Amino acid sequence: MASKKTSGKVKRHDVDVDDAEFKYTKGDHLEPIAENWIMKEKPDSEAVYGLWCTVVTVIAFAVRFYKIWSPKEVVFDEVHFGKFASYYLERTFFFDVHPPFAKMMIAFIGWLCGYDGSFKFEDIGMSYETHPAPYLAYRSFNAILGTLTVPIIFNTLKELNFKAVTCAFGALLVAVDNAHVIETRLILLDAILIISVAATFYCYVRFYKEHLKKAFTLKWYIWLYLTGLSLSFVISTKYIGVMTYAAIGIAVAANLWQLLDIRSNLTLSQFMRHVSRRLNGLVLIPFVIYLFWFWVHFTVLNTSGPGDAFMSAEFQETLADSPATVNSREVNYFDIITLQHSDTKAFLHSHLANYPLRYEDGRISSQGQQVTGYIHEDVNNEWEIVPTKELPSNVGQKVLLDDVIRLRHVTTGTWLLSHDVASPLFPTNEEVTTAGEEAANGDDYQKTLFSFQPIKKGDSGHVLKSQTVSFRIYHVNTAVALWTHNDEFLPEWGFQQQEVNGNKKLTDPENNWIIANITNLDESRLTYVPKVIKKLPFFKKWIELQKSMFEQNNKLSSEHPFASQPQAWPGSLSGVSFWTKDTEKRQIFFTGNIVGFWFIMISLSVYVGIVITDLVTRQRSYFALNKMTREKLYGPLAYFFIGWACHYLPFFLMARQKFLHHYLPAHLIGTMFTAALWETIFTECHALDTSKDEEAPGAAYDKNPRVRSTILNVFFLYVSVCVIGFFIYFSPLVYGEPMTPQQVVDRQWFDIKLNFAK
Repeated sequence: MASKKTSGKVKRHDVDVDDAEFKYTKGDHLEPIAENWIMKEKPDSEAVYGLWCTVVTVIAFAVRFYKIWSPKEVVFDEVHFGKFASYYLERTFFFDVHPPFAKMMIAFIGWLCGYDGSFKFEDIGMSYETHPAPYLAYRSFNAILGTLTVPIIFNTLKELNFKAVTCAFGALLVAVDNAHVIETRLILLDAILIISVAATFYCYVRFYKEHLKKAFTLKWYIWLYLTGLSLSFVISTKYIGVMTYAAIGIAVAANLWQLLDIRSNLTLSQFMRHVSRRLNGLVLIPFVIYLFWFWVHFTVLNTSGPGDAFMSAEFQETLADSPATVNSREVNYFDIITLQHSDTKAFLHSHLANYPLRYEDGRISSQGQQVTGYIHEDVNNEWEIVPTKELPSNVGQKVLLDDVIRLRHVTTGTWLLSHDVASPLFPTNEEVTTAGEEAANGDDYQKTLFSFQPIKKGDSGHVLKSQTVSFRIYHVNTAVALWTHNDEFLPEWGFQQQEVNGNKKLTDPENNWIIANITNLDESRLTYVPKVIKKLPFFKKWIELQKSMFEQNNKLSSEHPFASQPQAWPGSLSGVSFWTKDTEKRQIFFTGNIVGFWFIMISLSVYVGIVITDLVTRQRSYFALNKMTREKLYGPLAYFFIGWACHYLPFFLMARQKFLHHYLPAHLIGTMFTAALWETIFTECHALDTSKDEEAPGAAYDKNPRVRSTILNVFFLYVSVCVIGFFIYFSPLVYGEPMTPQQVVDRQWFDIKLNFAK
């Protein structure tokens, strides 16, 4: 029953609460989640907390900075994120499927070091000694963030009033986890992502505690906006930040549902004030910060670069010419050009040789002149762009994207053609050949009509440019796009060159081509004239980039040798080879701490079992758990369990490539959940009177149940020794230290396949 309104505050379990908040009496059963538990005194002294926090933080620091200079080579995705940092420092536009915040932070470290971005981290294994780059500063920045994540975990559990040893155990599961250590000592994005997720959960706990005391105070606003700031960092690093929003959103929705209850004595106006403040602090302000990073991104990357091809011609006109694009020229009719495939780098090629009468599988060809993909510069790569008969053009007239054109092979004087004949290697695709002058201007004329179809529909009608504009070579008559591939080559009759065929899957990204060179430029067109930089509204650029990012992210569905499915992650049943050194038999293999991973899964299963048992027995009027235990089960433990589920289960719905590192945010939350659960289990949790509901008037209520500290400490010590032991045993795979073949074989657990096992 709701308490009557007083002059301003009411007493609730010895806590003064503003009358704009809940006003439950002791018998009410809808009070805020775990309120009594959160508000009670901490079980250990600040000195004990400080000591344990220092110990686990030092351990985290030591394992992340141990031999951080090794290997002195590019490792795994340092290829991407080191490269992106260099592009930022050179102000060269690039494209990536992730938001810019974390990449800019890495670049900022390079800027502080005075680095100019000259090294592009092209390949795994490239030496940092022969290609100087501030890789130590980059790695150290991430290692610091990885180290600081550990005390944040510790203090999150501390704010929820768990014992110091429990806080230390939860933090230790991250401090010495193999996957977390590897991921946070290399030039990768996950160190920033993980500390942002940890900060979000910590800040929301602090906000909720202030909310239980009194709403709309200065501290209440500070922790609300710090939660929003942390959320913005998460989603500005990777789009799986949506999962963190879901986790916090569920907690906020549950809290607002409580506030909506009539017994909270809130007017609708007061309730809407709570709603509006949360929307402002957790949605609006974080979104503005998220947009701010894109504004910085566009401001810094103001020069044309490798990302141009992903953007519209209108977007590209906002970028200054880079040294790589100085040679780009507008394309005219009657230009002689070379066409290069974006994926395989092969040139569209033809020569005086025909397809055989019969292919190896017995199919009959047209016996037309071969059109192939050839990776070397050659005179047979040259094609002349010729207008159609219907739309004759003058020399010097610009070629526009989507114009219908014809392509004449210069050295043989034949015309590019596609027709409804099966290609040599792909019976489902069309053969591409050439036709002689008479046929091309007679019966086969329609078959010689092509267009340079833009990748983005909005680019139709824009002037075609060499080197910077990607397009599809679209066959008008049969609606296919020219494609070449290097996974299988033509037989001897095709000189083992690449097959070119007509692909019916028009939007396949492997259909993209560029004009590599214009070979007949006169002196006036050879002279470089800087282009005029145009303006484009921020939101128009942002929306276009967002669309491209989501499109490319959805296309990351091809098979990868180290990709794995979500069901393999909680048990760390898979891993990723990050780096190998054949001459020294060294490798870095990304996998989790199997003891820690499995212990978390056991804990999650135990929790589900306890909750189901509690719900079933209560339906039969058997109340085995005291009120404090139930507040823990359905308060902080539910908070962590839902957070884990929000960061894990959505991956089952995704079609894109998935890897073990996608599980790390869920694992982070799982460590806090696990530590909290086992303290709850080793606390006197039975109800003092099981004959009636402990929440009914007069029922037993143990406000401070005793923790069985000795058993808890021994249990945590045993698991900690196992976790640390596993980390040490697998540490050669963390630090890339040499092992004998037998030592490698001994570490091949589950589906893990390591190099140098023989």
